[in-house]
Amino acid sequence: MATPDLFASPGATPAERMAQLRAQLHQHAHLYYVLDEPSIPDAEYDRLFQELQALEAAHPELASPDSPTARVGGKALDQFASVRHAVPMLSIRTETDTEASGAQNFDTRVRKELGLGEGDPPVEYVAELKFDGLAINLRYEHGVLVQAATRGDGETGEDVTQNIRTIRQIPLRIDAPTLPAARGSLHPEGALRLRPGVAGSVTLAGEDDNPTVPGSLGFPPAFSIPAVLEVRGEVYMRRDDFESLNEKQREKIAKGAKGEKTFVNPRNAAAGAVRQLDPAIAAQRPLSFFAYGVGEVAPPEAGGPDFDTHFQLLLTLKSWGFPVAAQTQTAQGASELIAFHEKMGRERDQLPYDIDGVVYKVNSLALQKKLGFVTREPRWAVAHKYPAQEQMTTVLAIDVQVGRTGKLTPVAKLAPVFVGGVTVTNATLHNEDEARRKDVRIGDTVIVRRAGDVIPEVVSVLLDKRTQDAPQFTMPRTCPVCGSAAVREEGEADYRCTGGLFCGAQRKEAILHYAHRRAVEVEGLGDKLVEQLVDAGVVRTLPDLYKLGLTALAGLERMADKSAQNLLQALEKSKSTTLPRFLFGLGIRHVGEATAKELARHFGKLDAVMDASEAQLLEVSDVGPIVAQSIRTFFDQPHNREVVEQLRACGVHWPEGEPAARAPQPLSGKTFVITGTLPALSRDEAKDRVEAAGGKVAGSVSKKTDYVVAGTEAGSKLTKAQALGVAVIDEAALLAMLAAPAA
Repeated sequence: MATPDLFASPGATPAERMAQLRAQLHQHAHLYYVLDEPSIPDAEYDRLFQELQALEAAHPELASPDSPTARVGGKALDQFASVRHAVPMLSIRTETDTEASGAQNFDTRVRKELGLGEGDPPVEYVAELKFDGLAINLRYEHGVLVQAATRGDGETGEDVTQNIRTIRQIPLRIDAPTLPAARGSLHPEGALRLRPGVAGSVTLAGEDDNPTVPGSLGFPPAFSIPAVLEVRGEVYMRRDDFESLNEKQREKIAKGAKGEKTFVNPRNAAAGAVRQLDPAIAAQRPLSFFAYGVGEVAPPEAGGPDFDTHFQLLLTLKSWGFPVAAQTQTAQGASELIAFHEKMGRERDQLPYDIDGVVYKVNSLALQKKLGFVTREPRWAVAHKYPAQEQMTTVLAIDVQVGRTGKLTPVAKLAPVFVGGVTVTNATLHNEDEARRKDVRIGDTVIVRRAGDVIPEVVSVLLDKRTQDAPQFTMPRTCPVCGSAAVREEGEADYRCTGGLFCGAQRKEAILHYAHRRAVEVEGLGDKLVEQLVDAGVVRTLPDLYKLGLTALAGLERMADKSAQNLLQALEKSKSTTLPRFLFGLGIRHVGEATAKELARHFGKLDAVMDASEAQLLEVSDVGPIVAQSIRTFFDQPHNREVVEQLRACGVHWPEGEPAARAPQPLSGKTFVITGTLPALSRDEAKDRVEAAGGKVAGSVSKKTDYVVAGTEAGSKLTKAQALGVAVIDEAALLAMLAAPAA
C-alpha cells in the first residue's frame, strides 16, 4: 500500500502540485541522505519523483533551479567559468609537529597572542576532522543554491554548480529549521543527526552516551535564512563508494571499454568528479559532503544571523539541513585538544571516509577577530596532521621516469602494498644521490611511507633480507625516452634530459612554455588543448603547431569551428615575435626573460647566440658559468637545432640587427623585488620597465636586494625587507627612478 501523500491538496493547480512535490522530495531526501532515516520505500520516492518530472516536462515555464530533478545533470560544458570569491578561501596553517604535542604548540601560540597567563582560564576551541577531499563554496541567495565553486587559488575558483547539484547531501533549497530543540547522537556513518530530546540543548559528540566527552552547548536561536549565505565544506567520497566505483570501472575495462581507468584514491576520484565537464557523468559518481564553515553571509543588520561562536554556527548549519561531522566537539584548552587528536588517531581507520588529520579553531568569533591573520593564514586555526603511515614490501624493479621539465627520476616498482589509504605500487627514489644513500636495489625488502597526497617514498632498506647478487643502481647517462644526453649540472642533484624541444616526455611542457604570454604567446593554447593535441598525435614538436589545419582541429573533442579558427589566427599572429621572446620560449634551462633579453641585446642575432662559445656567453651581463653551460648544452643537441630551423621555415620571424652598444641605464646593477598590488602598474608592467632600465627583478628578498617596491597587501616580502633593512619604496618612487637620467 502506497504511503499517503501528506503534501497533496485536492484540486491543486500544476504550480501548487509541483511545489508540494518538491517540498516532499526535499524532506525525504534529507531524511535518507543526511539523517539516514528513510520514511518511505524507494519505489514511493521514485513515483513522486517521476510525477514531478512529468509535470515539469508539461509545464517548462514552471521549472525551478531548486527542483530535485536538477540533480540528474544538465548540459555538458566546454570549460568552467571563473568565480571570484566574495570572501577569500584562505588556507589553514599546518602544525609541523605531528605528535600530540603539536596541539600544545597551537594552544601556547594562541594564549600568547591573547596575552593570557598561567592563572587565566583555558581557551575554548572547536575540534574537527580534516577531511581528505575537495573544498567547495556553496552560495545560496534567498535560500536557493545559485552557485558552487572550488577553492582554486583562494581568490578565484571554478564554477562547478551543475556537478555539485548532483550531490544529494547538499540541499538545493534551505528553509527555516523545523526541528525542535534537540540533543545530538553519534550516527554510525559519521554525520550528526538530531532527535527530539531535552529542550534547549544539542551536542555534536553524543554527550548522553559519554558524559566525559565535551561539547554540550545550548541550541542556537532559530535564525531565519539570510538573503546571502555561503556555506563552505568538503566534498569527499566514502571508502565503500570508492571501492564500488572502482569495481564498476574494472568491469568496463574487462569488457574492452576505451578510455576507462580505475581511480587511485577517494580524494582523486572525488576531485575528478567535481571537475567533470559533463554533469551527467558527475551524477554517476557517489559523492558526499560535510559543512565546516561559512564565507559571505548577510550581516545582522540586513537580517543575517548574529553568531557568537563557531560551534553555534555549525549547529545552525545543521539545523538548516547541512551535514556536519558528528565527531566535531568543543574542547577546553590544550589537554582536551590532545585527547581529541589521540582519540581520532586511534579511530581514523574505522571511519567510513579518509582523514589526514584534525583541525582546531578558537570557538569565540570575537577572539577569532582579535587574533586575526598572518600572511593570509588565520592565527585562530591550525591543521594538525597525523604521522606518515609506513608498510613493508619488495622492490620488483627500478625504472627511470622523465618529467615534463626533463628531470630524470628513479622510481622503485613495488609489490602492491596498502599504505595511507591507497594501494601503492611505485615509490620515488628522488635522484641518484638519494638512491645511492639508501642503497635501494632490485629484490630488496623496503619500508614505504605515504602521508596524505605526498608521493610514496622508500624510507629504508632491510639489509638483513638482501640477496648477495643484488646489483647496485646506476643512473643512465642518456634519456630513456628520446636518447638525448642526460646531464647533471654542478651543484645539482638531478640529471636532466637535454632534448627539451624533441623529447616526448617534455612535449606538453615545451609547447605550453613556448605559447606562454611572456614568450612567443599563442592565445587560447592552454593545458587541456595541448594535452588533446599531443595525446592524439596531432602535435609532436613545436613546428607541428604551424602545420595545423581546420580538419585536424575539428576532430578534437569540444573544438568548434569558431574555436579552431581563433587558434589558427593566434598561431599566425605568433609568427611575428621578438628575439628575446623566442629565446625565452625555447625553454632553455636557467634562461628566463631577463637573460633572454640580455642575450638578444648582446648578440643581436639568433645564429650568434647558437654558435657562441661558453667564453663568449660569459661576456653577457646576467650570464654565469652554469647558465653559459646550459645554453651551450642546449644548442649542442642536433634535435634542438633542427626544431629551431623548422620553426624558422614555418615563418616564425623577428627583427635582427647588430649587437647594440650598451647605453648608460638608470637602474643598471640594481635588484628589485615587487610585492603587493601597485596603484597603476601591473607586476608584469613594473617588471618590464625595471628590466628595460637595466635593473633586475628577483622573486625573493635577500641582503643583495637593493629595493622592495611595495603596494597594498604586501605581506611577508615587505616584512622580510624591513627585518633586513632593505630600502622600501612605492610605485611613485619607482617611476621617479625610471625617469631619472642614467648616472
